[in-house]
Amino acid sequence: MKEEEVNRCQIQEWYPKFKSVSIRTIIHELPESFVEYLLDDSGPFILPISVSNEDALPNRIHNPIDEEDYQVSEGSGDEAEQPKSPPSFPELELKIKESIEMLGGAVFPKLNWSSPKDSAWISTSGTLRCTSFSEIVLLLRSSDSLVHDLCHAYDSCSEKTLSRPPSFFLALRKWYPSLLPEMEFRCFVQGHHLVGISQREVTTFYPFLLEKKHDFQMLIEGFFTDNVRLNFESENYTFDVYITRDERVKILDFNPWGAFTLPLLFTWEELEQNVREENSVDFRIVESQCGIRPGLKTAVPKDYLDTSPGSGWDQFLKKVDAEFKQQGITPTSGSDA
Repeated sequence: MKEEEVNRCQIQEWYPKFKSVSIRTIIHELPESFVEYLLDDSGPFILPISVSNEDALPNRIHNPIDEEDYQVSEGSGDEAEQPKSPPSFPELELKIKESIEMLGGAVFPKLNWSSPKDSAWISTSGTLRCTSFSEIVLLLRSSDSLVHDLCHAYDSCSEKTLSRPPSFFLALRKWYPSLLPEMEFRCFVQGHHLVGISQREVTTFYPFLLEKKHDFQMLIEGFFTDNVRLNFESENYTFDVYITRDERVKILDFNPWGAFTLPLLFTWEELEQNVREENSVDFRIVESQCGIRPGLKTAVPKDYLDTSPGSGWDQFLKKVDAEFKQQGITPTSGSDA
């Protein structure tokens, strides 16, 4: 993989060319001070001060009694560390607020390559839907997957010369509540030829896709020929599309071939074999409940799910077990009342 192939998949690079066949998006270049804030893990998690007085968690319940537990105790400079002042990005915040209003009041965020899907669990809706700058920052700051964009985008490149792109961008994409996950597909292109199509949401069986499979394949192949093949410069890449209810095809994203891009219902070896054998396009969907692929649909941090030796849960459970033993009871015992 070459660095230019990775660069072409940045949303600020491909969106202007494919704007007419994509979803509405407004892109902002991020100041370096904001990028440094996203990368800073030297202290506590502090959200920026909002010049609009917007709350990232507007539905939370404030309990003054609980908040007293988190007051910083006073003392000398040696005894008490001064709390870190919250940052503020007023110019960026006002630009983003204006863009959100232009896009209908709700958006989902994305950096150059990735969206913070792994932090959706922390939002009040459990999705990437954002209506304010504060909600966007909460998702970005909570995401581990965005570290790829910030630090590791070029790790799989041969003859790597870059550690990061010159600039980072925030794409605000219009939020469509009617979008259905079963209508999203990933397309695989090698040598400028479409060689495979996969259902994007592989953790669910959608029976109606069995009936529409042939029609959807024809739609996607025609769209690729008419709109993508001669307009995207790379020879090898993937792109994600969405088929609307009136059977129009919309581009959602581009990704490099291989490396960190998921092959979904394929393996990369199978896709390479399709090219060598010059087969027709291989379109794969989950065709039964037995074909469902495992996936983390909970969208919570790995630490919440990892129970292996030494993990946070493992240590917690050991402490609970020790506490039960000290009290002379077993973890499974309970009251007979």
